[in-house]
Amino acid sequence: MQQRYVGNSGFRVSSLSLGTMSWAQETDEQDAAELLHEFVAAGGTVVDTAASYAQGRAEAMLGSMLGDVVARSEVVISTKAGVSSSETRRSVNASRGSLLSALDASLARLGTDYIDIWFAQEWDPNVPLDETLSALELAQRTGRARYVGISNYNGWQTAKAAAVAGFTLVANQSEYSLVQRKPEEELIPAVEDAGLGLMAWAPLGRGVLSGKYRGQIPSDSRAAQGRLAGYVEPYLEPRASRVVEAVAMAARGLGRSPLDVSLSWLLSRPGVSTAVVGPRNAVQLKELLDAQLSVLPAEIARALEDVSAA
Repeated sequence: MQQRYVGNSGFRVSSLSLGTMSWAQETDEQDAAELLHEFVAAGGTVVDTAASYAQGRAEAMLGSMLGDVVARSEVVISTKAGVSSSETRRSVNASRGSLLSALDASLARLGTDYIDIWFAQEWDPNVPLDETLSALELAQRTGRARYVGISNYNGWQTAKAAAVAGFTLVANQSEYSLVQRKPEEELIPAVEDAGLGLMAWAPLGRGVLSGKYRGQIPSDSRAAQGRLAGYVEPYLEPRASRVVEAVAMAARGLGRSPLDVSLSWLLSRPGVSTAVVGPRNAVQLKELLDAQLSVLPAEIARALEDVSAA
């Protein structure tokens, strides 16, 4: 798997990152171990998680596999803090105390003494930005995090954070795909201007760009499950469906899968360092690992951009 630098830094990541949002929920320990083993065997390095995923159980599951399924040195751990969530409530707290406490808890669950890249997961309008950034700086200075970044910050928030930090932020995590191109308006220019890299989550439009929702909702899909149905629903609308059909047509013409076409387009976009994918089982992972992930013909890329911009 291709290794890429993140922004202007020396931090290297695999072109695909293994997301763990479903771990300890839809993905059990046995399936997660298989995913992790096969991903690393294929040259993948980045495993992306968060303190908020399954209330910390996703981190704990990953931690239980380090040393047994894969060596700690074989993976680049990306985790996030500042958001807490349950079945009924989601809250943001990016205060210095909350972030640093969350970091220590993440390290304990993961069973490691450092995080490769640690993110403030979301902008907190109730906390001064300097305070949030001071937690990232301390984590890096004390060696608990080797690199730090921000997540889900919009364009002006990213530009402001990079300008006032006084230390190096290397990445922003944000949703970006052919059905979610809003980052191109302000975020990506801000990321590039600040020398950051973009780690794109939901690069397959929360699953719809794989083509599996064309004409139906599979019974084993996220959209068919109560907890995640609302997560997929925004991309089951007619506009997104037109993009999905265009991707499917391009895939047929190229002899490639819709998933491959969608990820190949994304990974060729300015500023993008890695695509954070979330396979829930070995079958889904195999399709990802079988993708060519090569640059699309220019006319195909332009056609997809025309359709998805409409």
